[in-house]
Order: sequence, then structure tokens, then C-alpha cells
Amino acid sequence: MDESGVPVRADGRRSHEHLLAAARTTFAEQGTDASLREVARRAGVSIATLYRHFPTREALLEALLRQAFDTLRTRAAEMLTAADPGQALVLWSEELARSATRYDGLPASVLSALHHPGTSLHASCIGLRAAAGDLLARAQQAGHIRADLDSDELIATVYAMAWAARQANRTGAGERFLTLLVEGLATRPARPA
Repeated sequence: MDESGVPVRADGRRSHEHLLAAARTTFAEQGTDASLREVARRAGVSIATLYRHFPTREALLEALLRQAFDTLRTRAAEMLTAADPGQALVLWSEELARSATRYDGLPASVLSALHHPGTSLHASCIGLRAAAGDLLARAQQAGHIRADLDSDELIATVYAMAWAARQANRTGAGERFLTLLVEGLATRPARPA
């Protein structure tokens, strides 16, 4: 059965899975702006078949990211009970940063979808925003993270850092950039007047 409860034929299921596998490979090699014709070609189906399964690029991307985003949301929920809310947010941000580097162009796609409710990717991104917001609020209440940060800014900052680390193309850049990010987000004692 598909998401609407309609039975799906075996050949339709196979085409769907072939398209996802081909998209995963193509996007990993060429980024999220890769040719959808190339995805269809690699899957051994027509472009019309691709569009029947995934009417937009965002729908295809959402299907590829759904499991990763579900995992990130689950991890955030588990971390809400951590003894150190600041460390929980840091660990989750590391996972988000790793996820953000899966495909070139992914940060731009996700950040755009957060602000465009009409896209297929929007609902998954909203779930990610809510998960980030819950962890962030807990870390802020504990006084570990500055109070003037919101979940959109957190996601954008982590994604920007992940993109920059990928562009730096040097060993350890991701960890170094994340350390700088976390230190910038931490609360600081007030300076004497």
C-alpha cells in the first residue's frame, strides 16, 4: 500500500526503490541539483515514471531524507532527558552536521524548504525544526546556550558550518568548525562594566 492506502503493484514498488537507489547515487556524486533525467536513466525507467513516483525534485529529496530526519527527530527526543542539556544539544548538532553533508546542495534545499510550505520537503523540515527547538529550549533553560538563539538560526548555523567544512576540504575541518560554533553559542559570564 502507498501512503494513501492504495495497493501498489510489485513492479511499481520495484521502480520506486530503483529510483531511490539511483537518486541516492546520483545526488551523492553530483549534488541535489543533479539531472532528474540522469536519475531516471540510472534507475532504468522513463522520466515520466520518475515524475509519477516523485512529482517534484523536493518530493524525491524528501523520500531520500525521510529516514535520516526521522532518526534525527528520534535522537532529539531521546536526548531530552540527558543530564547535561548543553552537551545533548552539541551531540545532536554534530549528528545534524553529518547529515547535512550527505549531498552537495542539501543545506540550501533544506533551508529553502523550511520557509516554503508548498514543498514536499517542508513537513520533514518542520519536524526537524521542532526537534531542534525542544533540545535548544532545554539547553537555554539550563543556562548552557545563549537565550537569543532560535531553532531556525540553530539549523541554519549548523548547516552553514557543515557546508563550509565541506568546502574547506581538509581533515578535521568539520570538528573544528563545530567546536567554534558551539563556543559561539554558549552563554558567557557578563563582562564587568
